[in-house]
Amino acid sequence: MTTGNATKAVTKAAADTAFSKAVLFHETGGPEVLRIEEVPLAQPGPGEVLFRVEAIGLNRAEALFRAGAYYYPPTLPGSRLGYEAAGMVEAVGEGVTAFAPGDAVMSAANFDFGVHGVYGERVVLPEESVVRSPDGVDAVTSAAVWLTYSTAYGGLVETGGMAPGDHVVITGASSGVGTAAIQTALRMGAIPIAATRGEAKRRQLLELGAAHVIATETEDLVKEVKRITGGQGARLAFDAVGGPGFATLGNALVPGGTAILYGWLDPRPIELSMNWPLTVHTYANGVLTREEGFRRRAAAFIGSGLTNGTLEPVIAETFDGLERMGEAHRLMESNTHTGKIVVKV
Repeated sequence: MTTGNATKAVTKAAADTAFSKAVLFHETGGPEVLRIEEVPLAQPGPGEVLFRVEAIGLNRAEALFRAGAYYYPPTLPGSRLGYEAAGMVEAVGEGVTAFAPGDAVMSAANFDFGVHGVYGERVVLPEESVVRSPDGVDAVTSAAVWLTYSTAYGGLVETGGMAPGDHVVITGASSGVGTAAIQTALRMGAIPIAATRGEAKRRQLLELGAAHVIATETEDLVKEVKRITGGQGARLAFDAVGGPGFATLGNALVPGGTAILYGWLDPRPIELSMNWPLTVHTYANGVLTREEGFRRRAAAFIGSGLTNGTLEPVIAETFDGLERMGEAHRLMESNTHTGKIVVKV
């Protein structure tokens, strides 16, 4: 090939390459490390789906990942970020039959978000990392439902075996997953006991349906749970924190109760209760959502709940534009909000 032809070929390749804006970070740290950059956007390959992002739901795991404190490291430099987004399919790769251009979809949050992170205008994901949005639900609501409600459903119902009449202690109750867990417990006929650090969110949690609220900074969790349950203890605990406090949760359960640990907000070693026998499950939603059957069951649970009104995502605040992602992360880390934070694209 002559030099002239080579130059033309390179120029054509560059012209054929699409680009899209995405939020990246090149070093770990606070929200200030987030950058909006133009990144190459490949067409979907076999088994892949390209969709235009309309709204992004934030999760605590993303702040930990950005800070270098998550259970797997970011892919620096140029790490992507984000588990949860809703939007519209623009193209599908060879062999994809479950989705077509124009379908409203959500990301299933079952991927390494350093590679597939959804903070951006457009994303390409494996087909198994995409689920249909519930019928008639807007993008902001869709971005706020999948990870929170699939975690609550998967952890409490499929893993914990929650049944009608069960008392359930929910820590981090004002978070997106916490509020989803309160609604999931109510939908299943269980009795949600919300645990929160201070008094500021007591009224909100009661209005959201918590049967009882315990402010752990001023109230003894074990004594309060025993009082609420007539001295017996709760059958389930759904915990986002871990650390030494995990033993306290175990002490608040009936003998033979079940504690489900789905988050590790406290980086200290996890301690176990001596309240035997006790069943402990660690729960990773990303692992379970790799199973097509679970995605189908969770989608049916969420969709039917949104339709009949038993599930209604609590959205703390909506930010407009990727450039406000740093602000959204600062709010998330302030712990002053209740429910889900969403960024519209």
